[in-house]
Amino acid sequence: MNRLWAPWRMKYLKEELKQVKHTFGGCIFCRIIKEKKDKDNLVVVRGEYCFIVMNLYPYNNGHLLVIPNRHVNDLKNLKLAEKREFFDMLEYAKELLTDVLSPEGFNIGLNLGRAAGAGIPRHLHMHIVPRWLGDMNFMLSVADTKVMSQSLKELHKQLSDAHTTRLRRI
Repeated sequence: MNRLWAPWRMKYLKEELKQVKHTFGGCIFCRIIKEKKDKDNLVVVRGEYCFIVMNLYPYNNGHLLVIPNRHVNDLKNLKLAEKREFFDMLEYAKELLTDVLSPEGFNIGLNLGRAAGAGIPRHLHMHIVPRWLGDMNFMLSVADTKVMSQSLKELHKQLSDAHTTRLRRI
């Protein structure tokens, strides 16, 4: 069995969660919702019940998270309107990524609970990771380095612009 190790995530989790521990009940997603600093926090879209944000430490270029505004830890705790928007936002995130990055596929998933790999298990969130044939290269295997082809700020602008363009068409 092959394993993908991402030890850099632990540094992020420890540092980021430490910063918000006493504020917002320790939840970084709740902090992002309340701060309304979308550009700084890499929020791409805000809905009535959910939002789409870029992963600060992505597995691949364009790695997004769909997150309910309300602090819930499981799908069963979402109200019907929240659940609908949660999955509508997933579809919308996929459309934005397709418009901007033209991926050849997607990994989409939920990690429910710490044992399942959730770095932030108390606030439900869904990952959508665009993929391309050959998007893994020798740098990861020989140098323990993931090459990211675009800055987060540059991609945030492109995704935000694509969202604005879609809103104008409505």
